[in-house]
Amino acid sequence: MMKRSSNSKEEVPNDNDGGASYHGPMIKINVSHGSSQNEVYVPAQSTFGDIKKALAHKTGLEPQEQRLFFRGIEKEDGEHLHMEGVKDKSKLLLLEESASKERKFEEMEKRNQILKACEAVAGIRAEVDKLSERVTTLEVSVNGGTKVDEKEFVVSTELLMRQLLKLDGIEAEGEAKVQRKAEVHRVQNFVDTVDNLKVRNSSPFSGSGTAVSVTTQWETFDSGMESSSAPASVSPSTKVTQDWEQFD
Repeated sequence: MMKRSSNSKEEVPNDNDGGASYHGPMIKINVSHGSSQNEVYVPAQSTFGDIKKALAHKTGLEPQEQRLFFRGIEKEDGEHLHMEGVKDKSKLLLLEESASKERKFEEMEKRNQILKACEAVAGIRAEVDKLSERVTTLEVSVNGGTKVDEKEFVVSTELLMRQLLKLDGIEAEGEAKVQRKAEVHRVQNFVDTVDNLKVRNSSPFSGSGTAVSVTTQWETFDSGMESSSAPASVSPSTKVTQDWEQFD
């Protein structure tokens, strides 16, 4: 049961944790908490623990997170108001337990770090989206039989690896860690794709009418193997062979 005064101010139950009932007149207690003032109406024989329970939903602080002071002295939960000289309209001071403040601060910092990490991963994801278009272009070219400059594969791989390094530098927990892991896996898949395309691009095309550009070095090598004028083109290499023989 709740005892109510003529006004509708906050009251506390008239029984404590042990089941005992407090009877007698209701008194109003003024409780200062930071810049706010709270009024609590309780039976005169209530305990300071009862005050904390009444303040819990007003302040958002659980009873164990509260410290109540009367006349500059911190009071224990089991101490009775009337025994400590608390009367109608007496004033109490409420402070938050330091451990509670530290815990809430740490939780807030952790949430901020997770949010910051998620934003960082999102920024990298946007960059990877652009690079995915580059990979798709390479894939279309190679699948279509078009010879691609090897430099394109090197540059694409380097740009993707830069994003991996950025992801590695993000300290992430919780949801941010999950997002980072997913993006790392995505970038690694793109790197593997580029590597495979590079291998296919460097392989000779047989039986194809597609115009294929090859480097001068490969043309010289082929002519040396098949042309009837091979001796004239390979004479420099013959001289090198002789030099090695003399060295041996």
